[in-house]
Amino acid sequence: MGMMGKMRSLAPWFILTVGGLFVLFMVLSDSNLASFVGQQRNIIGSINGFDVTYQEFSKTLENAKSIQQQQGREIEESQMAIFRDQVWDAVVSQKLLADKIEEFGITVTDEEVQDVLLGPNPPADLRQSFIDSTGNFNREMYETALFDPRNKEILLQLEDRVRQEKMQTKLQNLLFASITVTDEEVKRNFLEQNVKMSAEYAFINNNSISDTTIEVSESDIKSYYNNHKKDYKEEAMRKIKYVLFKREPSTSDSVAILADLNSILKDLESDTSSFKTYVEIYSEEPYAQDSVSLKVIPEGAKELVRNANIGEIVGPVLTKEGCFVYRVIGKTKSEEPLVKASHILIKGENDEAKTKADDIYQQLQGGADFATLAALYSEDKGNALNGGDLGWFGKGQMVTEFNDACFNGKVDVIQKPVKTRFGYHIIKVTGKNDQKYIVEKIVRKLVPSGSTIDNLYKNADDFAFVAQDNGFESEAELLGYDVRESYAFNEETKSIPGLGQNEALTKFAFENSVGSVGNVFNFPTGYVVAVVSEDIPSGFKPLEDVSGSIKSIIRKEIKSKKIKELALEMKKLVDASGDLNDAKKLDATVQVDAANEFAATGRIPGVGQEFAFTDFAMNAELNKVSEPILGSRGCYLIKVTQRTPFDESGFSVQKYTIRENLLRQKKSRLYSEWIASVKEEADIEDYRYNFWR
Repeated sequence: MGMMGKMRSLAPWFILTVGGLFVLFMVLSDSNLASFVGQQRNIIGSINGFDVTYQEFSKTLENAKSIQQQQGREIEESQMAIFRDQVWDAVVSQKLLADKIEEFGITVTDEEVQDVLLGPNPPADLRQSFIDSTGNFNREMYETALFDPRNKEILLQLEDRVRQEKMQTKLQNLLFASITVTDEEVKRNFLEQNVKMSAEYAFINNNSISDTTIEVSESDIKSYYNNHKKDYKEEAMRKIKYVLFKREPSTSDSVAILADLNSILKDLESDTSSFKTYVEIYSEEPYAQDSVSLKVIPEGAKELVRNANIGEIVGPVLTKEGCFVYRVIGKTKSEEPLVKASHILIKGENDEAKTKADDIYQQLQGGADFATLAALYSEDKGNALNGGDLGWFGKGQMVTEFNDACFNGKVDVIQKPVKTRFGYHIIKVTGKNDQKYIVEKIVRKLVPSGSTIDNLYKNADDFAFVAQDNGFESEAELLGYDVRESYAFNEETKSIPGLGQNEALTKFAFENSVGSVGNVFNFPTGYVVAVVSEDIPSGFKPLEDVSGSIKSIIRKEIKSKKIKELALEMKKLVDASGDLNDAKKLDATVQVDAANEFAATGRIPGVGQEFAFTDFAMNAELNKVSEPILGSRGCYLIKVTQRTPFDESGFSVQKYTIRENLLRQKKSRLYSEWIASVKEEADIEDYRYNFWR
């Protein structure tokens, strides 16, 4: 213990180089998770009766955020709910591990800690801070830092870190003690990865038997349902109705960015600095000289760039992608010509559709406005209200008939109706372009400001308040809010269909009755106010809801039985002749083919992923036709024609690495399954939704 006492101080400069290395450990195991006496209202959760307070968890959360910031990763507000879930899961795991360490009586002595810090191989993250100019570890400098009497706290934390790591290593060693990798497993893995096979096969597709020839009675469906009822068990489900206050920039945010960029451009007019300098200072994307076609320039900026003179600055332009200022510094010939066109679509290929299209074309020839008629008649609703404008596009992006009409047509000439598989199109080419533009640009992303987010939350909070007293849907209608309803979801998914993951809202839905209105819940897309709209108790899916899928299952089983019987008859013919093509004598639709050079873990050429096929091929006798092999899509007769021999020398070289990889996989799988079972058995209460929305 005397040696440990001497070590409990480190120089301030040592803190700077080493202190950040174990902050992550501090997040999970150095936070004091003892409950505050008399402050039960601050409990945000408990783990096997061990209370975690709001203050303690907040401290742990802030430490975790600090780590992210030190690594250059900021946690955006929209991601905080997910981040809190991750930190909570880490706290739960750490506490459960600590309980298991205590249960198993695992301890680490001071001498073991000392051996780690002062042994021949100190932790690598500590060693790297003491590499001298020759690239070697300077032990003298390292030990001088350890024994420097000016810092106490840092070494205490180092000791705790090492102690915790050693205890967890001992726990893992205990868990993994029974894990072994046999020689057979190693060899099988080597063979699966390295052995190549070739085979001939005859394939009878399930679909070669028509569904109409398979009769499935109601009694068959009912019998299957009763025999497999456990497959149709449903946990309790809930539905919610909700209003989403979408997190998006406001008009004032757009105005502010435009004003800022206009101010920047005004400064640029009287400044001798280059446009590049302004890009490097004000743009949210790095400086570049890009050669671009019109189709990759955002809408709203296309025509400005197209019509700009060399050296001209255009913008700022507000688009869905953000706010842009372009400087056009050159133009070049493009190998990919573009056209811009508008169209009016009349769906259908019958005479009625043709007559209607011809009538509209005659109106246009008489002087009617194209955009007006597109809004009135076009059945391509995605662009009808925009005058039928399709924007700029290249060759091959549209169906052949439409493509040819556009690229062969004249600008501003309305063409007679063109027929495609979608119907009849009346086309007006509004522009052609065969240039690329060399540009520099200032880009500002359009994101909601802090005040916009605050106002958004205030609106959501106000709605939640009045909805709780006056009724959810009536208040939403009064305020003009769009009410949506989710699909049913269960408690285990922790995810709301249509919204995403939010454990707090999931818990709210299952802990409250129909009609209960929640407070504000935070999602990446925005703030949500929800009401529990339906309580679906646990039970079994009704027979009428699953009868269709059951009918398909039974039909597939009957087909598999029939094609296997057919394959047995085919095998007799093939065995007699030795030619798989003789299988076609019984059914001309049989596919006879060959697959070359495939491995057990890969896809089979012409077949795809078919485990029954590869499992057979790995061990089959060469040049002997198999018994019928049922696969996922049908039945096979297989003759393996070639299989690379076992490479003894290659196996000798790789077997150690294979064994280590398999061992690592087994450990990882066992540990994941073990920690999941520990969590399943634990008594975990999560009340965070009362504190964070």
